[in-house]
Amino acid sequence: MKFGPVPLEEAEGAILVHSQRLAGGTLKKGRVLSAEDVGKLREADIESVVTARLEDGDVGEDAAAAAVAEALAGDNVTAAEAFTGRCNLSAGTHGVVRIDRDRLERLNRIHEAVTVATVTPWTVAEPKQMLATIKIIPFAVPRDVLDAVLDAARGEAPLVSVAPFVPHAVGLVMTRLPGTREKLLDSTEEATRNRVEALGSSLANSIRCGHDEEEIAGAVAALRDGGCSPILIAGASATVDRRDVAPAGVVAAGGEVVHFGMPVDPGNLILLAKLGDIPVLVLPGCARSPKENGLDWVLRRLLAEMPVAPGDIMDMGSGGFLKDIPSRPMPRGRRREPEAAGGRRVAAVVLAAGQSRRMGGVNKLV
Repeated sequence: MKFGPVPLEEAEGAILVHSQRLAGGTLKKGRVLSAEDVGKLREADIESVVTARLEDGDVGEDAAAAAVAEALAGDNVTAAEAFTGRCNLSAGTHGVVRIDRDRLERLNRIHEAVTVATVTPWTVAEPKQMLATIKIIPFAVPRDVLDAVLDAARGEAPLVSVAPFVPHAVGLVMTRLPGTREKLLDSTEEATRNRVEALGSSLANSIRCGHDEEEIAGAVAALRDGGCSPILIAGASATVDRRDVAPAGVVAAGGEVVHFGMPVDPGNLILLAKLGDIPVLVLPGCARSPKENGLDWVLRRLLAEMPVAPGDIMDMGSGGFLKDIPSRPMPRGRRREPEAAGGRRVAAVVLAAGQSRRMGGVNKLV
């Protein structure tokens, strides 16, 4: 690509690099200069402009961005029309975003002219939410560079895709110990219901029982027989070992422990088990809270019918320190607001000030 200042006599058909403000309007950068545009520049006493002109083997920015977007987009991902060297990818459904991070990093290292930015892998996407943006930095890229990028973008699986949520009938077991308040179980059930409904599923049944191996086994079996999958267990006491009460109850019901622990905080003490083909999660204590925690990272994959193996959980450490992030959102959906005394909710506080005459020349700074 030829780049640099040229006299107006040589500017027609070239790409304007910098916007030019004229009396009759602005010629924006990226515009292919016409004979009329050159005439307007001449009338403004401009003798030369900085332009870019494609050479043989160059691919224009919009065509290049569109080609990369097409190669990246997988299931439930749509590409917008390329404009000014940029093409955006958006979600076509509500689901979990799958991104091949290793291939993305290799792609971005091929050449400075081609860049791809995406959202964080495994996050939840809403329909039409932007997932990635492809930006061609100069006005064109060499064909061999584009071909190398396209080769990196393509693979056995799409680089960017969305696994849609599939409605599930989720079952919940909550255990009691002496002194366990029913109000705590009520709030746990509500938080769980909101969490699964935000992912397109429903809390089909919940059972409260003693924190006892046999009682847990009976509750898990009842939920299985009732068609619930997955099954969640919120224990009255935290699980500290594979052989603890809650996982022992799953094993007594005919299940097996798959993995215990995860490198996500809050959420370290989650336990993954299975009862036949039914996933079972023994929840960490933080699952009683509506704030994002390790449970969400596993549950969203299960409800999108994505397999979750021990290695998948072990790989969640990058970005898994959530504890001190004040921006962690609550799950989409219902959110309880604090109530004032007497059950009244405060919608607004209005601070009304006058002209501050009693304060003389100093305002009260309400």
